[in-house]
Amino acid sequence: MAKTKQPEALDVNAGGGAPVRKKPATLADVAREAGVVAMTASRAINGSGYVSQEVRKRVLEAARKLNYRPNMLARSLKGQRMKAVGIMLPDIANPFSAELVEGMKDVLEPEGYTPFIALAGRGVDHEREGLQSFVDHRVDGLLVATLRTDAGDCLLRELAEQGIPMVTVGREVKGMQVDCVTADHWKGGFDVTTHLIDLGHRLIGFVGIAAEDAPALRRYQGYRAALEKAVLTVGMEYTVGPAHAPAFATQDDGYDGMMRLAKLDAPPTAVLARNDSAAIGVLRAAHTLGMKVPEDLSVAGFDNIPLAAFWTPALTTVAQPIREQGKMAARILLDKIEGKSTAAGETRTMECELVVRESTGRNSEQ
Repeated sequence: MAKTKQPEALDVNAGGGAPVRKKPATLADVAREAGVVAMTASRAINGSGYVSQEVRKRVLEAARKLNYRPNMLARSLKGQRMKAVGIMLPDIANPFSAELVEGMKDVLEPEGYTPFIALAGRGVDHEREGLQSFVDHRVDGLLVATLRTDAGDCLLRELAEQGIPMVTVGREVKGMQVDCVTADHWKGGFDVTTHLIDLGHRLIGFVGIAAEDAPALRRYQGYRAALEKAVLTVGMEYTVGPAHAPAFATQDDGYDGMMRLAKLDAPPTAVLARNDSAAIGVLRAAHTLGMKVPEDLSVAGFDNIPLAAFWTPALTTVAQPIREQGKMAARILLDKIEGKSTAAGETRTMECELVVRESTGRNSEQ
């Protein structure tokens, strides 16, 4: 049987206009190219039913030649699983996100699942649009690692009611029992703040989140608990950052926050940043202000991203097992998708560790 000519990626119309993109190859195109009927081509590609090795090889070669891609949405409409997982992240610029996704991929990809990523960015609307897009494309489950917001919780509850398996990383969902993998952020915040207090600091700022949103952040709760235990009163004006953002704090947030704190009548002698990226922004602001670290200002971060150890000065921070959280969350989700687990509402908490480096020192004002 004569073989059809491989379709080109682009055609140019006779009038010399813009290129017109050819339609994607269909299963019928592959069948014609291989000299078989469509049902045989389907069996060869999907590995269902008997097909001789010679025919299977011919069909797969035709599929590669035509750059054929199965219509996954059509498969899902027929009740077949897509083997796809939606991952909702605050952003991708923060090294935390990249490390977390690598952990998830370590589990998902060997099991044949394709991860799809959406970013919440700086607005709750983006988070809603991303999650809804996952649902529209019929992913098998969701991994959600954004900061908790009321609007986000509302949507996650709606999705759970539709029976979509999900696991969150580092966030609870108000009014709903959901499996969550997290680190002990409260104790991490408590320990690093206690470290600063032990160095003689009494005015300790918190940078990276707005004062009205901060109480929902567990590392911030740990920071406040350490101040309270030491009987230190630090006003809410010492908590600065962007408002109502489900994303991580950025270097810009750290820089802007430190510049604001420097304008207070009694500026802080130490700053705890919501994460290491914000802490690096604080360090840059200190340099702009002519402050020496740690002689004039002690700075601590959270997460222990790789850059923290190589910055100058090396950053004191709180290490959390980022990749391990990604792996555990993905494993729990796959068990739920495949019906191996029906439990819901369990939180698995991993330990954090204080890492003391060069960016913190004794309060010179004592």
